[in-house]
Formats: sequence, C-alpha cells, structure tokens
Amino acid sequence: MKLDRDVILQAALALLDEVGMDKLSTRLLAERLGVQQPALYWHFKNKRALLDAMNGEILRRSHHRKLPLPDESWESFLRENARSFRRALLARRDGARLHAGSEPDPGDLDMVEAQLAAVVRLGVPPAQAMTLLIALGRYTVGCVLEQQATPADAAMQQQALDAAAASRPLLAEAFATYRA
Repeated sequence: MKLDRDVILQAALALLDEVGMDKLSTRLLAERLGVQQPALYWHFKNKRALLDAMNGEILRRSHHRKLPLPDESWESFLRENARSFRRALLARRDGARLHAGSEPDPGDLDMVEAQLAAVVRLGVPPAQAMTLLIALGRYTVGCVLEQQATPADAAMQQQALDAAAASRPLLAEAFATYRA
C-alpha cells in the first residue's frame, strides 16, 4: 500500500477511535502503518498538522449543515448547524478534544463568510454575528467534551445525585428535565 495523506488520515482516525487522544502518538501511528516516523512528516510537517487534518476530515465527513438553506431563518440555521457540528464531534472518540483549540482552515473561509452573511442579513452586525458563531461553537465543543468524558459509573452517580435531590422539588424537576 502506498503511503499518502489519505492513508495516514484513515489510520490516524482509526487509531484515535481505538486508543483516544491520550495515547495517540506519531510513533504508534507509524508502527500501525509499518513505516518509520519520518515518513509521516513527509506528509504532515508535525503532529499538530496531523491533528488539524484529522479534525478537518471529521468535519468534512460528518458536519453537513454548514450553510443555511434558502429562506431559512438564522435561528433555525444556527440550531441545525450546532446539531450537525455536535454529531460530527461525537462521530469519533475524543472528537471534541481533537477539535478544541483549532482554527478554521483557510479553505473554509467562503463557508464561514456565508454563515456570517446568513446572520448579518437579518440585521446582526458582522462582529456580533462572528461572536455568536464562536460562542455557539465553543458551547457545543464544551458540551461534547463533557459527554465524551463521562465516566463508566456515570449512571450510578446520576442515580445517587437524583436520590439526594429528591427532597428538593425544584432541583429534582430540573435534573429530570435536564436528563430527558
């Protein structure tokens, strides 16, 4: 098999799903591919570039609601965009950790411009529209980080918390609604 960017990305994503971010390394990836580490750096200048490419590939494959539909309200677009982004991050183990701290790819700037335009068309100034998009993106990443970090005994912890909250009617109702 010829080693190229796509082969490396596929192997890296599979390895991410298998071992997670904490154990993902270029050494382990090179072993998996049967090559020496420097062969990876022919295609990716460093590990950060590889991680960015992995993030881009996850978003390319799974984030399908990047642009508003014709005549879609900005509220509906932002909601569906965030849901699509969330699904993409959840499509891979530690997807939110992989994405956290990344910047848009310069090749995606037309898409970002179109997202901004969808919000600006309805009277939101560009700077506020960008702040809104960033806030929603970071909120989504944070929620997925929490979800992907859920410990194995989370159900038992939730049951214990719900039992302790049962005598507090507002808290019990809020927990029940949150969990639903």
